[in-house]
Amino acid sequence: MSARIAVPVFPGTNSEDETVRLLRDCGGDAELVHWSQAERLAEYDAYVLSGGFAYEDRIRAGAIAAHDRIMDFVIAAAGKGKLVFGICNGAQILLEAGLVPGTGTARKPTAAFAKNEPEPHFVCRHNYMKLTVEPSRCAITAALPANALVPAWAAHSEGRLAATPERLDEIVAGGHVAFVYAHGDGTVDASAVPNGS
Repeated sequence: MSARIAVPVFPGTNSEDETVRLLRDCGGDAELVHWSQAERLAEYDAYVLSGGFAYEDRIRAGAIAAHDRIMDFVIAAAGKGKLVFGICNGAQILLEAGLVPGTGTARKPTAAFAKNEPEPHFVCRHNYMKLTVEPSRCAITAALPANALVPAWAAHSEGRLAATPERLDEIVAGGHVAFVYAHGDGTVDASAVPNGS
């Protein structure tokens, strides 16, 4: 039996159909769940929040969506150990909801995704991400080899993780950074980073 996966849809979400298709291609039983159907979320084994501009990213990316009723169910599911994963705006929502380890508690983030630096503009470019944690540590990375180099696109204007230097050090020291931007040969330096993180 395959895992039942909910892909919550907020006003302004996009790429949700592609997310469902990919999850199904990987063997999951994925379905869209509209924000007005929050009570349906209890039926699922895992949750993947896709990209877009939920609630037009008013205030800051993910801030309003993190307080939507549907997130009550996602926060509760994470507390029960169910898999929760965010892509692009979905990751921004999870951070604002306090579900990114090391970045705060439920709806009280101590970090935020901020405007890209040094130029605060929309970035859309091909990148590589290098795995920095033991692959078996997480269901999302379990099938990857150690130090895997994964091709990926960055497409965002608020992709820079912003926090106090002490908080950023705690996030890294706690092993909460699964991937870092890298060049195609696997080297890691500031020029590989599209957003100033």
